[in-house]
Amino acid sequence: YSSWTASRTFALNSFSRPVMAELSSSITEALLELDSKSDLKGSLREITITGVREIEIGGRKCIVVLVPVPIWRTLQRVHTRLVRELEKKFSRHVLFLAQRRILAKPTRRSRQKQLRPRSRTLTHVHDSILEDLVYPAEIVGRRTRVKIDGSHLIKVHLDKAQQTNIEHKLETFTGVYKKLTGKDVTFEFPSLD
Repeated sequence: YSSWTASRTFALNSFSRPVMAELSSSITEALLELDSKSDLKGSLREITITGVREIEIGGRKCIVVLVPVPIWRTLQRVHTRLVRELEKKFSRHVLFLAQRRILAKPTRRSRQKQLRPRSRTLTHVHDSILEDLVYPAEIVGRRTRVKIDGSHLIKVHLDKAQQTNIEHKLETFTGVYKKLTGKDVTFEFPSLD
């Protein structure tokens, strides 16, 4: 992966079907500006963006930025400051996610020579998206409630230490997760009694 520059063309994939050329270029310009002027100087060089998407949730819009999985650990070091600066600039919620691939379950007709890695299964990818969404908070518990009509509701318990930092984004997390995976989720901060 090459690092981004002002003339970087984004490898927009199926996640970014509605081509967001204007939005992706403004994100790139904002990252270049932050890299040259702010306290993040030099730490954004390794970050590569593979896609940008604008999602509307409850009348408000949020920006989802995709990065390659190998870059995700590097991004986590500056994630909090970077998100804060981008949210100030765009005046809406900004979320970073690692771009993950789901491989189909092997069948008799598919001619796969290798086993499908666990990291490429639907369940693991959806769990990883959930963890990426709530970063820097950690998931401390998870419950799946099956309703009488057969629908599933995932209740996610987040670390109480990060409540002040991410509590205002919980509705955004729920909406984005529903758009990406089709699953209903609620977030809670359980008290440790």
